[in-house]
Amino acid sequence: MFKVLYPYEYADNVFAIDYHALLSKGYKGIIFDIDNTLAHHGEDPTEEVDNLFVELHNLGLKSLLLSNNCKERILSFMRNIDSLYIAEADKPNVASYYKALDILGLSKDEVVFVGDQVFTDIYGANKCGIPSILVKYMRYDSETKIGIRRTLEKVILWFYGFSRRYQHRLGSICKKEASN
Repeated sequence: MFKVLYPYEYADNVFAIDYHALLSKGYKGIIFDIDNTLAHHGEDPTEEVDNLFVELHNLGLKSLLLSNNCKERILSFMRNIDSLYIAEADKPNVASYYKALDILGLSKDEVVFVGDQVFTDIYGANKCGIPSILVKYMRYDSETKIGIRRTLEKVILWFYGFSRRYQHRLGSICKKEASN
């Protein structure tokens, strides 16, 4: 029932993903969400994130930022990052995911989507047949409130935890020291 909401993989963060492993499995591109995936909502990327994109491109992987944010927010975020992007994507609208594939010049079997939200990021990617990786959303320790969507996501992930058939569909793509 929830399978369209289940990620192919669940990782602690974008740095826990073994991009070499994805490359060896034939993936050629990564589509990323921005807020709470690569940086706290509305914040600039860290030097570590900037370096991640350099590493990805040095491996030969293409990247694209798919965000519901406006163009100005994305361009500000990309100040030190060389990547393609789509602003105001209206995720989970599948049209933006297909547009991302077109811009990258890759098929859905050659791309992985990485995001922090089940009901937008993962749902949209899965509806298109793009393998998805859910990362734990970034939040500050001082944040105590979570929205209704995050509460519902916990329920979905609880069921996901019992659905072994839908877990680890990408194989072993989490770094050993950071795996769940």
